[in-house]
Amino acid sequence: MQSPHFVLWQDKGANLDFDFGDVINALPLSGESHTSNFTIEGRPAVAPSDRPWGVHSTISPDYFRLMDIPLLKGRYFTDQDTAESALVAIIGEQTAYRYWPGEDPIGGRIRLEDPDISTGEGRWLTVVGLVRDVRNRGVDQEPLPELYVPHAQSPTGTMTLVVRTASEPVTLAAAVQSEIWAVDKEQPVYDIMSMERLLSDQIGGIRVFIWLLGIFAVAALVLAAVGIYGVMSYAVSQRTHEIGVRMALGAQPSDVLRLVMRQGFAVTIVSVIIGLAGAWALTRLMTGLLFGVSPTDPATCSGITLLLAVVALLACYLPARRAAKVDPMVALRYE
Repeated sequence: MQSPHFVLWQDKGANLDFDFGDVINALPLSGESHTSNFTIEGRPAVAPSDRPWGVHSTISPDYFRLMDIPLLKGRYFTDQDTAESALVAIIGEQTAYRYWPGEDPIGGRIRLEDPDISTGEGRWLTVVGLVRDVRNRGVDQEPLPELYVPHAQSPTGTMTLVVRTASEPVTLAAAVQSEIWAVDKEQPVYDIMSMERLLSDQIGGIRVFIWLLGIFAVAALVLAAVGIYGVMSYAVSQRTHEIGVRMALGAQPSDVLRLVMRQGFAVTIVSVIIGLAGAWALTRLMTGLLFGVSPTDPATCSGITLLLAVVALLACYLPARRAAKVDPMVALRYE
């Protein structure tokens, strides 16, 4: 058996320095996941391209508990799931949704079609549990169908050890190494990292992209506000003589303020409508740039629309206020 590399996961609520951990053949987000096709008992034969499949993970019994992956139905693996007992499997939500739509998968039987696994050829696995999905391929990608089997029934040569700690994870690396070497001192231990680092490596590029996108968005907002201010200032300067006449005939500063703001509000409404129509037309291009929210999410669209409208009206307010303070005599002489 090759040595496990391991990941340290901090849990400030734990009572022990570390719970000497659990294993999985390919940790989520590691880029090392393996998929397998399977046959569902009682289903008609299908073309190879249509066969059910899932991310095939080999785990120790307490892996789900250690990783806080909730059980939705059935049971977790136990120490009684050994090579001599009936073969069992646990599936994820996506697997149940795709291949048991409207049915209860618990108690169903599947047969793995993968020459690389050690489960006896032609033997059936009984589905004993349903767990919450995990984003295996990336935090920005939808969960894939998942299929878990106990390590005791399907051992594999390379495993990742996951250790949950109560203190700073990396400081306990030496202690974890000692525990491994206490079992087999010849085992090399490599690729030690914290879960925080694993996540940081995954989202590093996304974080840079989001920062750049945010900077460009703020710059666009500032440019839009400056542009609106410039247009409104120019419009007010062009109407200075008219404003002077209105005030000479008895218009109050508040009337002038409302007049200019009304004009700015009309331009803002038209601009927002055009902007929303353009955003709606580009939703397909935006889908790949968003995570956890749809391009037409009502709350997001409403919030952004309100923000832009407020910025536009503030940009209109300053020229309107200046127009309301125009001296009628000065305005009448203005050319």
